[in-house]
Amino acid sequence: QVQLVESGGGLVQPGESRRISCVASGNIRNVYTMGWYRQAPGEQRELVATITSNGSTNYGDSGKGRFTISRGKTTVYLQMNNLKPEDTAVYYCNAPFVKLSGGNYSYDLWGQGTRVTVSS
Repeated sequence: QVQLVESGGGLVQPGESRRISCVASGNIRNVYTMGWYRQAPGEQRELVATITSNGSTNYGDSGKGRFTISRGKTTVYLQMNNLKPEDTAVYYCNAPFVKLSGGNYSYDLWGQGTRVTVSS
């Protein structure tokens, strides 16, 4: 079984920074693209950023400017700077394509999410 587990969320004040993390575990051989998405209450889930196994990044509108995505082999991070109240959301880790040690694949994996609340 392959799991994604996020961590690092919590209550932060506007203007502060926070780094959240995601770890993929299981019988993993390769994790290809990994990404961060977020969902605010009453809104659709939106892309924050993705990063390929080669380090190529792509940022959605919500992730441009203040956020930076990075990764290891089975980990992905999101550095969030100058946080604003509109950044309040549950942040989800995603791995759309994972090759397992047995040669099979897992598709479209999601973590449970970590909640980031930006408020004074």
